[in-house]
Amino acid sequence: MSVEQTIIEKINAEFSPLVLNIENESYMHSSGRGSESHFKLTLVSKKFEGQRTVARHRAVYTCLADELANGVHALALHLYTESEWEEISGTVPKSPNCLGVGQ
Repeated sequence: MSVEQTIIEKINAEFSPLVLNIENESYMHSSGRGSESHFKLTLVSKKFEGQRTVARHRAVYTCLADELANGVHALALHLYTESEWEEISGTVPKSPNCLGVGQ
């Protein structure tokens, strides 16, 4: 099973997402195409109600501890409650280009 699929399964089991989008951004970094080292995760969950940003991040890091310890180098997190998601109209910030690529 791919790292991406493992992340999807773990997030689904732990957070029962209303919205889940994962993007493999490894191609934007020196790890190159086909790698599974850099991901962008957008997650909307009722579990985030009443939680501050740091608590949300900790919960995801705990859920994905094995992946982060074994090859996932970077994990960009965009974590929202349902009302926050509606407030931003489902718009997620674009990821910046890696400074090590194409230079």
